[in-house]
Amino acid sequence: MRIVLDTNVLVSGIFFGGVPGRILGAWAAGDIELVVSLEILDEYRRVGDELGARYPEVAAALEPVIALLAMNASFVDAPPLAEPVSSDPADDKFLAAALASRTRLIVSGDKHLLRVAGWRGIAVLTPRRFVEEQL
Repeated sequence: MRIVLDTNVLVSGIFFGGVPGRILGAWAAGDIELVVSLEILDEYRRVGDELGARYPEVAAALEPVIALLAMNASFVDAPPLAEPVSSDPADDKFLAAALASRTRLIVSGDKHLLRVAGWRGIAVLTPRRFVEEQL
């Protein structure tokens, strides 16, 4: 199963474990495939750098995961959407990646993405719902 993973889920999984951590564990076990675009990977890195500047111990945990993603995730060339979809334009990169890769699922706790669930047949599930229904 292929999914696009929002930044908040990735960061939560790395630092706090819990349900988002189970999603990362499923990816590590090969049970799911993560789809990323260069724009998404850049956001993962940017958020990691911001966290690392405030909490140096955090940077040490995030960098290896970003490196693994860069080597093992499925990359897609995701051009920007023709028109904004989410009320937060920064979230459209996740929709663009899903659309370009024909991935039908985004896992996110972001309220803006959750509101546009169903756009062009793309489901948006919270981490908990994804784990309960898909894993």
